[in-house]
Amino acid sequence: MKLGCCYYPEHWPETQWADDARRMAEMGLSLVRIGEFAWSRIEPEPGRFEWGWLDRAVETLHAAGLDVILGTPTATPPKWLVDSMPDMVAIDEQGHPRGFGSRRHYCFSHTGYRAESQRITRALAERYGKHPAIAMWQTDNEYGCHDTVLAFSGAAAARFREWLEARYGTVDALNAAWGNVFWSMEYRGFDEIDPPNLTVTEANPAHWLDYRRFASDEVASFNLEQVEILREHSAAPITHNFMGFFTEFDHHAVGREIDIASWDSYPLGFLEQFWFSEDEKRDYLRQGHPDIAAFHHDLYRGCANGRWGVMEQQPGPVNWARFNPAPLPGMVRLWTLEAMAHGAEFLSYFRWRQAPFAQEQMHAGLLRPDSSEAEAASEAREAAQAIERIGEQKTAAASAALVFSYEAAWVCGIQPQGRSFRYLELVYEWYSALRRQGLDVDIVSPDAALDFYRMVLVPTLPIAPSAFADKLADFGGASLIGPRSGSKTESFTIPPGLPPGDLRPILPLTVTRVESLRDGVQESGDGWTISRWIEDIESDLEPEFALPGGRGVVFRNDGIRYCAAWPDRSLLDRLVTAMATEAGVETVALPEGLRIRRTATHLFAFNYSASPVRFDLTGEVIDPGGVSITALEG
Repeated sequence: MKLGCCYYPEHWPETQWADDARRMAEMGLSLVRIGEFAWSRIEPEPGRFEWGWLDRAVETLHAAGLDVILGTPTATPPKWLVDSMPDMVAIDEQGHPRGFGSRRHYCFSHTGYRAESQRITRALAERYGKHPAIAMWQTDNEYGCHDTVLAFSGAAAARFREWLEARYGTVDALNAAWGNVFWSMEYRGFDEIDPPNLTVTEANPAHWLDYRRFASDEVASFNLEQVEILREHSAAPITHNFMGFFTEFDHHAVGREIDIASWDSYPLGFLEQFWFSEDEKRDYLRQGHPDIAAFHHDLYRGCANGRWGVMEQQPGPVNWARFNPAPLPGMVRLWTLEAMAHGAEFLSYFRWRQAPFAQEQMHAGLLRPDSSEAEAASEAREAAQAIERIGEQKTAAASAALVFSYEAAWVCGIQPQGRSFRYLELVYEWYSALRRQGLDVDIVSPDAALDFYRMVLVPTLPIAPSAFADKLADFGGASLIGPRSGSKTESFTIPPGLPPGDLRPILPLTVTRVESLRDGVQESGDGWTISRWIEDIESDLEPEFALPGGRGVVFRNDGIRYCAAWPDRSLLDRLVTAMATEAGVETVALPEGLRIRRTATHLFAFNYSASPVRFDLTGEVIDPGGVSITALEG
């Protein structure tokens, strides 16, 4: 795995560049990402390019033995471009323009901006496509950041109508699919259809689902336009840097068109910003929850044929969370080596030097603004030495697959039925249950082949692909399917014969009623509880787990189980252990805060707790923020 950093030569005096490059190389870095926000310096006026500074920056880095990841600068269109076509900015759900003054101020559907995106991408590709320093391209930056996937502009409305006509053919077919007879919502033509915002009460959920599908397709097609231009002029691989806990577009669709998926890893910020309990936020304040980074490593490894990396790794306090603690000593090294254990090809720290100005001046880097080394610099150096010492790593084959669907996230978000039914949280809890038992996991799309696994978990899949039931029926291992699976058709209706719809051939049961439970309300079984969501099931199957009184929660049909509720961690642990035993998979009950990952040659153990932890497999006591690396026999 190569190490690198994100660098902004346009932020610093040119006299400083060579020394920066020298220090990067001495620290053990070999990759440098540049350019992704530099449009105004590359093209300060329409058609007038200033390549000299970027040429010299690339040459300076290359002369120090560093490879360059060059970003297309389309996340930050300059002011002159916005002024030339003011309608290129996105319009939010309340009808307000997302104006100039920060970043991502464009609408994916604006054809004029798409043409400008292609123009600047082509200019970069023609100039640097054959340069020996260019090791990789990055398209744009963090698609969708700051809630910018869903746009409600005139441009988006026009392209949405075209998308609908291509999908349905006739407006009568659309009216039937959406159930528009309800509330007299029928349309006479596609030209009458608007985006689903600004309605008096909630819009038709089928309308919303198609709008989310459309918006996701807009991101994918925007990205593909850049990819095709870059491929014309360069053989260097192409990546895009995805974000954490983000489901607004289908990353699998974008991943199919790039060579390497990458993501931006900020474990402390994510712990603070998302659903984690107050106890977890306290216990993992300076480490991040032990499954945050690994979850995304395994998710993005499944997006681009197994090739992935970390484009931005948190090296210190960030600037954007509600609270921004500093990492526990050792955590930057731990995060780095954990990425390696999960198969990363590279990891890049954000950023080389902390900026003393503008929006991110409170975001730490490897260096402080005065160029002295920040705390993370020594850990990056130690990680580079460890990587060189243990050599190339390849991930071991995972025994468990967890099915992740972006469409499922949209369905659950559009019609949650209970405010605490959060798709990402459910999936994450199921993933954590596998990790607590020491299992290696692949996170895969619903379309992925399952033949290579011995366990498959599907936390929820409201709209199951047509062949999904057959695929699980042919799968010979142990499967667990979660609540709401098979509960909707492709057009967001309750299926004929009730849920689980097309999954009934493998799940001989019927969901007759569902209820969502208030926060804090639980139903208790024998040493376990369920909360948030529970379904009434009719079936000839005897429940494997039931509440007092006999209300079934888990049903088993041969090797396939259905969980008709939101399970707590105790029930999940029992289910994972039972499945592993049936599938012949060895588990390891890990102490709190300890996680492991195997490669083909080594066993890695990571201590996320704030106290020393004994790792029974090796007998080693691992310090807080510490990493154990053991060579495997044979």
